[in-house]
Amino acid sequence: MKTPKSVDHYISEQGEWAEMLQKLRKIVRSADLEEKIKWGMPFYIDRDKNISSIFATKDFVGLWFFQGALLSDPYNVLSNAQEGKTKAMRRWKFFKNEDLDQNRIHEYLYEAIENQRAGREIKPQRGSKKPLIIPVELQKALDNDPILNEAFNKFTLGRKREFTDHISEAKREETRIRRLEKSIPMILEGISPNDKYRK
Repeated sequence: MKTPKSVDHYISEQGEWAEMLQKLRKIVRSADLEEKIKWGMPFYIDRDKNISSIFATKDFVGLWFFQGALLSDPYNVLSNAQEGKTKAMRRWKFFKNEDLDQNRIHEYLYEAIENQRAGREIKPQRGSKKPLIIPVELQKALDNDPILNEAFNKFTLGRKREFTDHISEAKREETRIRRLEKSIPMILEGISPNDKYRK
């Protein structure tokens, strides 16, 4: 898994989904958001705050909303990737041959931008009830690989957090991708990052 150098590079690596991703990208960019590669994925940003991200799995193309739980969701299209764990993020799935409705997508994007500018956000809880926040790049890997997802979900919350913290604490996207690559075999083997320190 190589870190893409640009959004064009990311999209070109998505095979059959490249054309649909390009269409989705055009719609999102037309909402006047800044486009960047962060954590190995295309991000769309307003005033230094993450608004959304586009991605592809083996089954669908998606649009993340980082504060999606605050959206009114008039068309009932948003879902929680990790029900009961992910508090703020929501995703919108688009399947093969599905029309991308620019007006509807813009409704969601503009509401998300308005929420961000008004300072509305769901903040992580502190202490033992802190929700498990799965980094986007790990979530994509889990979405793409049912066996990996099943193995990850066998871990306790604490062990899952070892992986999510280990990946998300890296500041550079190259480091995050490298940590993900090293974590995948451990997840499949049922070994968590701190097991070597346990007796």
